[in-house]
Amino acid sequence: MKFIKDFFTQKNNDIKRAGRHHIDSNREIGVITYIFLALFIVMLAYLGYFTQVRSKEVINNSHNKRQALLESRIIRGDILSREGNVLATTKSDNDGGYYRSYPYRNTFAHIVGYSTHGVLGIESLENFTLLTCDSNIVSLISNDLKGRKNHGDNILTTLNTKMQEAAYDAMDDRRGAVVAMNVRTGELLCVLSKPDFDPNEIMARWDVLNADTDNSPLLNRAFLGSYPPGSTFKIVTALEYLKEHNGNVSDYSFECKGSFEHEGTVISCYNEQTHGWLNFDDSFAKSCNASFANISAGLDKSKFRSTIESLMFEDELPLPFKHSVAVSDLYGDSSTEELLQTGIGQGRTLMSPVHMLLITSAIANNGVLMKPYIVSEIRNSDGGTIDKTSIKEYRRLIDETYAKSLQKMMREVVVNGTAQRVRSAEGYNISGKTGSAEYTSNKSLSHAWFTGFAGKDNMPEIAVTVIVEGGGSGGAVAAPIAKSVFDAYFN
Repeated sequence: MKFIKDFFTQKNNDIKRAGRHHIDSNREIGVITYIFLALFIVMLAYLGYFTQVRSKEVINNSHNKRQALLESRIIRGDILSREGNVLATTKSDNDGGYYRSYPYRNTFAHIVGYSTHGVLGIESLENFTLLTCDSNIVSLISNDLKGRKNHGDNILTTLNTKMQEAAYDAMDDRRGAVVAMNVRTGELLCVLSKPDFDPNEIMARWDVLNADTDNSPLLNRAFLGSYPPGSTFKIVTALEYLKEHNGNVSDYSFECKGSFEHEGTVISCYNEQTHGWLNFDDSFAKSCNASFANISAGLDKSKFRSTIESLMFEDELPLPFKHSVAVSDLYGDSSTEELLQTGIGQGRTLMSPVHMLLITSAIANNGVLMKPYIVSEIRNSDGGTIDKTSIKEYRRLIDETYAKSLQKMMREVVVNGTAQRVRSAEGYNISGKTGSAEYTSNKSLSHAWFTGFAGKDNMPEIAVTVIVEGGGSGGAVAAPIAKSVFDAYFN
């Protein structure tokens, strides 16, 4: 009997151990299953992100070998101006090969770009689209059967040919940049950089152009240039003063004697000019450094820093192209000298022409910046629309009340201030701000700036920003260039 009892006891124990082992095995299998399921979900999420967000970027990479495959099967599409003028096209040579042709040569060099030695400009931005064919299926099959290449999709840009040519001619052989935008839509209308190059000769002259570090002809100064803004930055300083005084500037007055001294820092007016008694608006219109140094001395550094950051300094801009990031070294614990220098756009403040354009556009549009874009439509080779860019607000940069105050002040710059050379516009009104920005210890040398907007019946339509490297006076040099671009748009 004891033997039988021990036998059944041992069996029960074996069954219990087997049961526990089975449970443990199931638990391990369950854990492994959940791990693989989680990994699978992560892979699906990454695949979705890659195909929806990053695929175009990766395919556009000049090192991606898939481009060579696409180019072997598809003729690169055309790039067109807003009017339909051909800015870039593909032609066949006598040997049955193909080459890229740029009818306007240097005029659109940096913004349209090139498609060899890597890619630049719109050629880079829309590289994949230009090598994609969305023609009707019958044409695709017919060409494949006949062994012919299909034609890639075409890009209709927002670029205005008249404005671009006007900017090119007005800049002549000067160094600098011109950029223009529709303040209501965000359309980039003109993007010019000089020195330039002929994209038709890019392969033959690549080594020379790439080695020219003195002139940097391949650099798109409109987007990648980084300059002290000079007196154009007084727009930002004036905005901060308006904010700190709730828009009330009626009590401000200052006697300019050609310079201003505060805690050992001396700020002089351009060419040591004496302006006499000024109110706030006159200080802005006459671009008085002494008065704006006085204004800056009374500003709250931390609040000033916040205003600067709200205008996208130290931040990426909502642009389709690579660009420099604006910097300013003003902080709550900055020295008095840094505060005064920042207030007149000097010191260690640097920004690109296109950044100044975006701020100006927001002012003209009552404080709201529209999202900039340069591709209006994608069309197939049959002329059908494949995709169309929608107009979108980016965000409000400036309170509407302060934006309207700045509009009036910038109009006064043209009527009675430093930009009177451009006040004779016919059929439309120009408003703006000039600047002369020192860039070396030699105070006689300065970059010439103008940034402004124009429209009919007091309704701003477009903004234009110009910088001329070493140009001197913004009112004498940069403003007339801007007027040529405004004239091309309105006349």
